[in-house]
Amino acid sequence: MSNSMNSQLEHLQSKYVGTGHADTVKYEWMTNQHRDTLASMVGHNSLLSYISVAENESKARVKANLLEKMVLPCGLPPERKEI
Repeated sequence: MSNSMNSQLEHLQSKYVGTGHADTVKYEWMTNQHRDTLASMVGHNSLLSYISVAENESKARVKANLLEKMVLPCGLPPERKEI
């Protein structure tokens, strides 16, 4: 049973980027979470309208800002230590 679960998990991790894997670092995980959230905000029209009213901006401007944030949602990646 355990082998079957591991096989299914490995399949999901290879198929979907956001599910991570054993070597996923905190920065990569946070970046995936932020991008998923921003994509959801852009994709749901009612949520986009809510944000545009809250920020007193047009929906097109809010959408452009959210898409721009998707490039580096958590800032620059940390420097990796060479082992």
